[in-house]
Amino acid sequence: MHNSPISDPTLIPYLAVDDAKQAISFYQHVFDAKELYRLIDPETGKIGHAELLLNGTKIMLADEYPTYNKTPQTLGGTAVTFALMVNDVDASVVRASAAGAIVVRPPNDEFYGHRSATIRDPFGHEWMFQKEIEKVEPTEIQRRWDQMVKKS
Repeated sequence: MHNSPISDPTLIPYLAVDDAKQAISFYQHVFDAKELYRLIDPETGKIGHAELLLNGTKIMLADEYPTYNKTPQTLGGTAVTFALMVNDVDASVVRASAAGAIVVRPPNDEFYGHRSATIRDPFGHEWMFQKEIEKVEPTEIQRRWDQMVKKS
């Protein structure tokens, strides 16, 4: 074992999708993702691995290979939401929706100081678009949370 520096981020989301070519195109169009590279399975033509840069963060994705990965469709949904910081939440929702995403939660100013919205992309993954609109200390977030919960 050698101790060379890690050149990749220490945490990289890896998405399984049905139709990775379409997913890459969607992420390029909606998130302005930059494709770093893709590996194509010579037997099936499916994408076995691809890497994208999304707002400076690397994500990896591949077509579904049930032995190795499963899509949200195969699993019956997803337990993960990716929070993506954007410059304009409302415009991001409009662009995603026009490209086939489903709006799960429309844009709203949240108690924790962000404008936020959630979409489900055509491949079953959920993305929360966020933009900080107010600096809020954790104690104030808790106070606002408590107040919000009491009203429910």
